Order: sequence, then C-alpha cells, then structure tokens
Amino acid sequence: MILQKLRIQYNQITYIYICVYILLFKRNLINIITKNGKYLVEAIPLEFSIGNMVRRILQIIREEYTSELKNNTDETDTQESLHKILTAEGDQEVDFNISIPSLKSAIIEHINEFEVELETCAENITQQASEHIHSNEIIMTIGKSTLVEEFFNRAAKTRAFEVIVAEGGPSLSGHEMAVNLSKAKIKTTLISDVAIFAMMSRVNKVIIGTHSVMANGGLRAISGSHTVAQAAKHYSVPVMVLLPLYKLSPLYLYSHEQDGFNKHDSPLQGVINGANASLLERIHVYNPVFDYVPPELVTLFISNSGGNAPSYVYRLLSELYHPDDYDL
Repeated sequence: MILQKLRIQYNQITYIYICVYILLFKRNLINIITKNGKYLVEAIPLEFSIGNMVRRILQIIREEYTSELKNNTDETDTQESLHKILTAEGDQEVDFNISIPSLKSAIIEHINEFEVELETCAENITQQASEHIHSNEIIMTIGKSTLVEEFFNRAAKTRAFEVIVAEGGPSLSGHEMAVNLSKAKIKTTLISDVAIFAMMSRVNKVIIGTHSVMANGGLRAISGSHTVAQAAKHYSVPVMVLLPLYKLSPLYLYSHEQDGFNKHDSPLQGVINGANASLLERIHVYNPVFDYVPPELVTLFISNSGGNAPSYVYRLLSELYHPDDYDL
C-alpha cells in the first residue's frame, strides 16, 4: 500500500514537471517567434504581409497544441485534476500543458501545408474567374496587377469580354497591363485616369488588386483606386477585389490615418518629370503610392477560400489569427 502511494505521488510529481516543461517550451517558442516577427515588422513597417505571416505561424502552433490536446485521451482523473490546477491562470480557450512528444513534427507538417497554400493561393483565385466574369461584359481595372492579369487570362478561356484599363498615373503601369491583355487576345481599351468617371457608365463591374486589406474591410491599393471605387459607387457598379488571404491584416486603418501608413515616391518619377531647376525650387509635390479605399466602396473580396463581403472580414480574421497575436 505504501509503495503504491509512493508510486502515485512519484507519477504526480513527474507529471507536474512535464507540464511545467511543456508550458515553458510553448511560451519560449511563441516569445521567440513574436520577438523576431516584431523585428521584421519594424524593419519594413509598410509591408503588412510580413506581420501576417508571423501571426499565421503563431496560430499554427496554438492549433497544433489544441489538436493534440483533444486527441490525448489517456490521462487519468488525477492527472486531469493536476492539469486544472496548473492551468487555472492560463488561456481558457487553449490548453498547452499536456506533454506532446509529436508536437515538433506536427508543427512542421502544418507549416509545410501553409507553404503550399501560399504557393497555390493565386491559382485558387484565378480558378474562380469564370464565376465572376460573364460573356460580353465590360470590366474596368486600374494599373498593373499580376493577379488581376492572370484572372482575366483565365476567364478569357471560356468568356468573351472587354477590359478598360485606367493607366494608373503617375507610374502609368496600366500601359503594360493593356499590352499584356491585348497579347492574350482580350479586347482592351486604355484610358487616362481623368476619363474614369466618364467611362464608368459603360462598365458592368470593376476588378482590382490590393496591397493589403485592413481589419475593418478597407484596403490599401494602387494610387487611383479610390477614384475608381467612388465612380463605381456613383453608377452602382460592383467593385471586386482579388485578395490572397496572406494580405489580410488585423490592423485598423481609416482614411484620416492613411498618411502614416502610406509610401511616397519621388515626384520626379512621372509627376514633374522634365521640369526646370528654378521651378522645382518653388513647388512641393506629394506622390503617394497607395490609396485607401473604405469598405463601403467594396462589394466583394475574392480570396483563395471563396468570395466574401467586407462585413465578413472579421470572421476571416478569427480563423486566420489568434486575438493575442494581433498586436505583435
């Protein structure tokens, strides 16, 4: 009897040490990833996708702990009681104190799956092209987006439609976009940015890309996108945004804050190119790279998981990231 009690006490103490070790390992792992992620974000603060990737990795770690915890059904009643004591101050949603020998391999496997998801997200979006583009439609876009170009090319295999490309000044990247679409045998018209409003009355829908999408459903896209979206709203034209989910950020951004989150290029790149030196000394020119488009101007986000309205962004965020990781 005494030996049996000693054995039970020994097993309980061993279990406590294992729980503490696993808890410290989990916290150290998350702290290390968070610390390095914060360093990367601070180095390139305007590239929100970097922080998004860090948050996804942290979510993978949390999910693997949760999954293994649910699969661990061999714990005794005594161990469960000790487990509750150890986790009394922990996260109520996720428990990280059970010893999981296969945790490392499970995390690596899940990260490999995430890598495949990133590699195939563009393909998954373009596969939906025929669902959103119909025959004889007139579609407007602005500037050059590789994803939008691939989207049009995929739709052109089964649909005959016309694309109006706004040139996207001052970079005028729309010129290259129009040339590429013409080579793909898509009927294309290139227009100046000042003609966007005039041409919008003929358009059936607007399809654009984006640099990032914020937690409120607003997006940061190429300069001129706000003009296109406003014109579309005036004529009740739906605006569709192609959104790989790694561009979805849990951060908030509103129109009055965009200067702090924007990037500016030299005005010599197309804005005042060729001006004489005496003129340059007397003028100040801002050349923002991005526009902020509020969520009320967006009709649909087309992501690699399907189409979603801007009001559904909060649900996507809850599936992609853990709330504790929103602020790195």
